[in-house]
Amino acid sequence: MEFRSIPNLLMRYALTSLSPKWSVKTLFRIYHRKRLNLEDPQTLDEKIQWMKLYYYKDNALVERCADKLRVRDYVAECGLEHILNPLHAVYAHASEINWETLPDKFVLKWNFGCGGNVICPDKTKLDIPATIRDLDRFEKIKFHLIAAEPQYNFPEKRILCEQFIETEDGSSPVDYKIYCFNGKPEYVLCCFGRGHQQKPDFYFFNREWELQRLNRQGLEAPEGFTLPKPDGMDALFDYAEILSKPFPFVRADFYLEKGKAYFGELTFTPAGGFDKGRLPSTDLLFGQKITLPSINTR
Repeated sequence: MEFRSIPNLLMRYALTSLSPKWSVKTLFRIYHRKRLNLEDPQTLDEKIQWMKLYYYKDNALVERCADKLRVRDYVAECGLEHILNPLHAVYAHASEINWETLPDKFVLKWNFGCGGNVICPDKTKLDIPATIRDLDRFEKIKFHLIAAEPQYNFPEKRILCEQFIETEDGSSPVDYKIYCFNGKPEYVLCCFGRGHQQKPDFYFFNREWELQRLNRQGLEAPEGFTLPKPDGMDALFDYAEILSKPFPFVRADFYLEKGKAYFGELTFTPAGGFDKGRLPSTDLLFGQKITLPSINTR
């Protein structure tokens, strides 16, 4: 688990509590070294900040789908219950976990924010007291105040215990993060090597499985570079189209193993809307694909 420093957290809490608009403006200038354009946003990160302020706040569907527990009902209502990763248990606090009844392999994750996950491939090697301390510490984080992400401001925090996704070589499963613009999935960011090597690999592909040089690694890939298209990728794009239909922008995250799809989560504010890893030209390209809803921002 990784946690931001407490002093930094407290400053972010205070700024967002005082003024979410000043919070996003300040953080945007820190991360992107330029002024945030809220009057006529053009890039993806600018439009994410706009939606955080004017669209996500008090949006019941967005809040529900940002909740890693309640989104499961949304996925089922969309007719996609078969891609939900089986759930072993749900807990209100780490102290409720009955470790003896858990299977030998499992994943624990809080239903809010990002991070704080416990991936356990072997329960006999798990430091349970340390895991409880980490889960307790993460529970106290006011995630909605860190980067003014109002969709995470829901009252019921829960720990999900999900089935461990087995891979052939024992590594973490590949993440497939599909970027959807007004209900149209166009690009998938494939994340290879998480938990298996020091630095994961990230490559964008389009729906036709052609490499898109939209980030640094894609830009540096040699001519003709590609990767084998995994079984089930076309279905992931179909699932993403169904799930993203109500939203101006969302990233639909999945796993694929031996052709079987597993739903991960719906992400409305990747990197809080401060993604420095994306190329500036990509940030503009993605932003131009989003039509923002008509909302009176005064």
